[in-house]
Amino acid sequence: MFSRSAPPRGRPPYRGHSNGLHPGPPVPHHQHHQRLVDARLNVNNSFHVHPKPAGLERMPPYEWRPTAPISPALGPHLATMANGRKRQNDDRSPHAFKRQRLDSPLLQQRGSPLIQTPPPLHRPDQEVAGTSRMAHSSVDHSHSSPLSQPYPQVPAVPGGTNMLQAYAKDKLSGQMVELFDACQQQASDLARKETCRTRLQRDIQNIFPVARLYLTGSSMNGLGCRTSDADLCLVVVGSMDHQPDPIYVLSLLQRLFNSLSYLERSQLIRAKVPILRFREKGSGLEFDLNINNTVGIRNTFLLRSYAYADLRVRPIILVVKKWASHHHINDASKGTLSSYTLVLMVLHYLQTLKEPVLPSLQKDYPECFNPSMEIDMVPEGPRHIPPYISPNQSSLGDLLLGFLKYYATVFRWDRQVISVREARALPKTGSREWRSKYICVEEPFERNNVARAVHEKAKFNAIKAQFAESCGILQRRKDLNSILPVRATINKESSRR
Repeated sequence: MFSRSAPPRGRPPYRGHSNGLHPGPPVPHHQHHQRLVDARLNVNNSFHVHPKPAGLERMPPYEWRPTAPISPALGPHLATMANGRKRQNDDRSPHAFKRQRLDSPLLQQRGSPLIQTPPPLHRPDQEVAGTSRMAHSSVDHSHSSPLSQPYPQVPAVPGGTNMLQAYAKDKLSGQMVELFDACQQQASDLARKETCRTRLQRDIQNIFPVARLYLTGSSMNGLGCRTSDADLCLVVVGSMDHQPDPIYVLSLLQRLFNSLSYLERSQLIRAKVPILRFREKGSGLEFDLNINNTVGIRNTFLLRSYAYADLRVRPIILVVKKWASHHHINDASKGTLSSYTLVLMVLHYLQTLKEPVLPSLQKDYPECFNPSMEIDMVPEGPRHIPPYISPNQSSLGDLLLGFLKYYATVFRWDRQVISVREARALPKTGSREWRSKYICVEEPFERNNVARAVHEKAKFNAIKAQFAESCGILQRRKDLNSILPVRATINKESSRR
């Protein structure tokens, strides 16, 4: 799909090795690089750009710019579609996609509303565009690339508050909308994170000129709360036989961050995926930065595509995460479920209903989520996906109750693997990945177990018991307060902002 025999349009040729991520020179030798950093830290506490090999320029910056939404009306053919997951034979074939330029404006073939960018799902000031890059004055524009163009917004079924209210006619559903309204991340929250990320990228590129910093996780995938921390991935590429050591790179960045006036409390955490944790001074906004964990970029835009595929996805996921946190089963560091695992569990449930709320985007649009796609093209893939029109019109409350019931009584923890990639439960095999694991949830790209943190039988039993208990209570009372105190949760979210 993406030829690697020639450099992409507008990019300088790469004169060295590449691993399919960003072109760039090898990371300098550790000792030599350390002397450079030490010297620069001691001279006015500032960094200067490394000399670059001939033919290589600083990477175009990667910055966020909100995109003005288009407001197409739903055509009669769209409103009456029985199942939106099937692409039109003439417009949606993989061959048609391959002929399209990835740096072209938003596609509008034959004026079909299926492939236009719809308006925000909620209020106009709450819609968050995908992250894009705007060049600043220090960037050489002679080597612009598709990355200098704005990311498109992820397509979604047009609608707003009124359309979401169509799924909230009962008390329970109304409470879910109330909680979602109060807690969902606002465009202003994302803009604040993006401002800091842009500033950081500019400073980081003084020591790694061809590195690029991505905002990932719930901040970018549309599933975050107002108080969600921000995840960052710095893509730094070395030679094929000398990949940068994450701990070393993070150590260099920690020294840099300690010299920056707008950051504080940097802490290097040597986990399986090492991270540098720090805060923005004044706002208290916390960031976790990793090196070259590019699967996080891929799953960010996959989850973002699911988040905006149906109006009900974001509210139910937010409520489930708040519910799990309230009952202390949403903390992988304590042997329970990570937020990422919970999101995949919700998506899997919505895919496996008799009338699915969601399709498998990876199965229906493999070209848009190709795991070998150049990482800088990953955010462009979802722009080619039309809205999914589900025949399932269940209320938010019915879906929440169904989610709890599915994992309390239907799903076979001992025999099945949750797979969003396949939109079904896979049989648990005897492979090392699944053998002797209490909960098996497949990562959509790497296909490993994202629920491996649940390794104690007592924690596993507590998780199952909470699903069963909450399901029984909610089924009897049909009141969200019976399993999650709505007002207290909203107040807690507000107090942390």
